[in-house]
Amino acid sequence: MSNPICLENEFLKVSLHTMGAELQSVVNKASNLEYMWQAEPTVWARHSPVLFPIVGRLKDDTYYYNGKEYKMGQHGFARNKAFQVITQTPTMVSFQLTEDEETLAIYPFKFCLTLSYILNEQELTLQYEVKNTDTQSIYFSIGAHPGFRLPLFDNEQYEDYHLSFNHTETAERYLIDGGLISNLTKAIFTSPNELNLNKDLFLQDALVFKKLRSNMVSIRSKNHVHGISLTANHFPFYGIWAQKNADFVCLEPWCGIADPVSSQSSITQKEGINCLAESENFVRMLLFHFF
Repeated sequence: MSNPICLENEFLKVSLHTMGAELQSVVNKASNLEYMWQAEPTVWARHSPVLFPIVGRLKDDTYYYNGKEYKMGQHGFARNKAFQVITQTPTMVSFQLTEDEETLAIYPFKFCLTLSYILNEQELTLQYEVKNTDTQSIYFSIGAHPGFRLPLFDNEQYEDYHLSFNHTETAERYLIDGGLISNLTKAIFTSPNELNLNKDLFLQDALVFKKLRSNMVSIRSKNHVHGISLTANHFPFYGIWAQKNADFVCLEPWCGIADPVSSQSSITQKEGINCLAESENFVRMLLFHFF
């Protein structure tokens, strides 16, 4: 496996990998604090996968396009593909993925997916760009899945942390049925803009939201000033997840969502699907602030 790619400034040291263009490590240089989950293989063997060209699971792992059946596993294929580095400096890198014979067999569209990471002081920007390089419209979803270590310090507990939202939230979580989105919802917020973390939250899989008011979610401790904020504009769906009883939490802004239990499996009619005409571009940005 190739060596990781490093970005660095006076505040942070960031490690990434060409496999999946995955963010793997963010270290605070002053405190030597690692913010990212370190992919313990017996728990969850990933750090921060990109979800493309679907988010979540398809009903029966199947979709139809132009009358033809296609099979695709949860979250799509990009996280398992080697990206090419197209630009690199000490504080930024751009990775690129295009179609190949393997992808065309399960996703009949030509595309160019570019992930760019830019480090500036204590902030890391991640830009997603999807370009339609086909002669037909293409259909896709895209989403983030970064996992953050919790607790961040040895003298803390998971329950010492909470999520802080920058707007008042009353949205209910959509319950998951066999990896699909059910019609059932459940109230989750007991505070206007905070959600206390505990491992029981994830015993019924991810917390899935549609149309949160907030565009920034922060992980904060009651004991330490260090934490993480993630700003995501124009991501209409959001997941918050951890493996059962695991020491991390994932903040997941999505442009797309798993199929509902009632799905008819047409990709052109899929909830949250994005459609790009020939030569069009789709751009979204995330801003991580590590403090």
